[in-house]
Amino acid sequence: MEQMVIHLKGSYEQLDQYWKDRGITRIFLVCGKSFQKLRIKEYFAQLPEHNGINVVQFSEFTPNPVYEDMENVIQLFLDAKCDAVVAIGGGSALDIAKCIKLYATMPNDVNYLEQEIVPNDIPLIVMPTTAGTGSETTRYAVLYYQGEKQSINHLSIIPELVLMDASVLENLPMYQRKATMLDALCHAVEAFWSVNSTEESQQHSAKAIRMICDNMDGYLNNGSQENYNMLMAANYAGKAINITQTTAGHAMCYKLTSLYGISHGHAAALCDNQLWPYMLAHLDNCIDKRGKDYMMDMFDRLGKAIGGTNAVEGAQIFRKIVESLQLDIPSATDEEFQLLKISVNPVRLKNNPVGLTETGIEEMYRKMMK
Repeated sequence: MEQMVIHLKGSYEQLDQYWKDRGITRIFLVCGKSFQKLRIKEYFAQLPEHNGINVVQFSEFTPNPVYEDMENVIQLFLDAKCDAVVAIGGGSALDIAKCIKLYATMPNDVNYLEQEIVPNDIPLIVMPTTAGTGSETTRYAVLYYQGEKQSINHLSIIPELVLMDASVLENLPMYQRKATMLDALCHAVEAFWSVNSTEESQQHSAKAIRMICDNMDGYLNNGSQENYNMLMAANYAGKAINITQTTAGHAMCYKLTSLYGISHGHAAALCDNQLWPYMLAHLDNCIDKRGKDYMMDMFDRLGKAIGGTNAVEGAQIFRKIVESLQLDIPSATDEEFQLLKISVNPVRLKNNPVGLTETGIEEMYRKMMK
C-alpha cells in the first residue's frame, strides 16, 4: 500500500474525510508529553462531538519503551475495542504504536518477539513531532527486552497515513532541535554509503542532505517554512534508511546514549564525524560488493551532495556542521573505552562499506571523546 501524507496547514478536512472513508469510530491515541502543547490536541478533543469518533488516550510510556509496557498497552487497546491506532510524538510514541499494530491480533500467551508475524488491517496513523527519526516512513521499531535493545523490522508497520504539521516544532527545545536534525542527517549519510544502497535510496539521501543544509540556519531560528522543510528532510532520510538500514555510526552510538545520557542524534553525529574520515583513510578495506572504484565514486558523490567538491571536502563540511552546533563532548575512562569498543553490534557492521576492526573502533572512540 502506498503511504498517504496529509499536510496539515490549519485545516483538518482531509483528516475528517479519512476517518469517514476508513469507517473509523474509535481511536487509540498514543501521544508524548509534547501533545499537550500542540494545536491538534483541540481537534482530537472535539472529535466525539463533531465526528462521533471516540478517542482513548495513552501516554504512560518510557522514553525507551520496554517489553512490559508494550504488553500492557496492547491489552489496553484490546479492552478499549479501538479500530485504529494514532501516534503523535517522537520516536518512542511511534515505536509503541507500531508494536500495537504489529502484535494486537497475535496470541498473548507466547512472547510476541518469538512469534511469526501475521499482518493485520488495523490502520496506523502517525504524526511526528520532531524532524529527526523519520520513523513515520520506516518498517522499524525499537523495544527493550530484559535490558537489551530489540530492533523490530516488518513491512506491515509502515504507517498507512502520515500527518505533517510544521507547527509541532515551534516549542522544540534547542538541544532537541539540534540533536534530531543531526539524527536525520546521519540517517541520510549512512544510507548513502551503506552497502545496501540503491539508486532510489541515494536519491532520497541526497535530497534529505540538501534540504538539511539549505534550511539549517532558519530551522535553528524556528522559521516556520524551514521547520516544515526540515520535517520533510527527515522524512526523505527515513525513506532512505528504510531501504538500506543504518551502518557502523549507529552501531557505535547506542552505548554513548546510555553511558552519558546524550540524545541519539547527538551520539550518532559524534560517531559519523569520526567514521567518515576514517573510512576515507581505509578504502582498501572495502567490503561493498560493488568494489573499491564504486565506493570511491560514491564517497565523491556524497561529498558533492553535502556541498563539497569531493569526498574529503564532504567529510570536512560534516565536521563543520557538527562543531558549529557546540554540543558537549563526553569524557571517558580507559575502562569505558573498552566497554564502548565491545558494545558495537557486529550485525550493523555488515552494512558498512569499509571493514572495521576493534582497534579501529577504539581509535575512533578515543578521537571523539575527551
